[in-house]
Amino acid sequence: MALTKAEVEYVAMLARLELSEADLERYTTQLNAILDYAQRLQGLDTKDVPPTAHVFPLHNVMRDDRIDPSMERERIVANAPEEEDGFFRVPRIV
Repeated sequence: MALTKAEVEYVAMLARLELSEADLERYTTQLNAILDYAQRLQGLDTKDVPPTAHVFPLHNVMRDDRIDPSMERERIVANAPEEEDGFFRVPRIV
């Protein structure tokens, strides 16, 4: 399936891109080359190839979830411009 210059121009208009005539020619050629390559890939026999999310084997590198002691509330609210009953007091937003 080859794209026409008019189709590339239409897609450029949808993307709000202003392309020169030279750009239209170049992008039409490049997009057609990409589509031709994708069409060639469709013909490959991949039935014995397992689905792959990543080419390298990866493992989860997250740390263990654990509870650590927190800072004391008094020390935290000591830096607050205003405090009320151990909480930060902020202006009301309606």
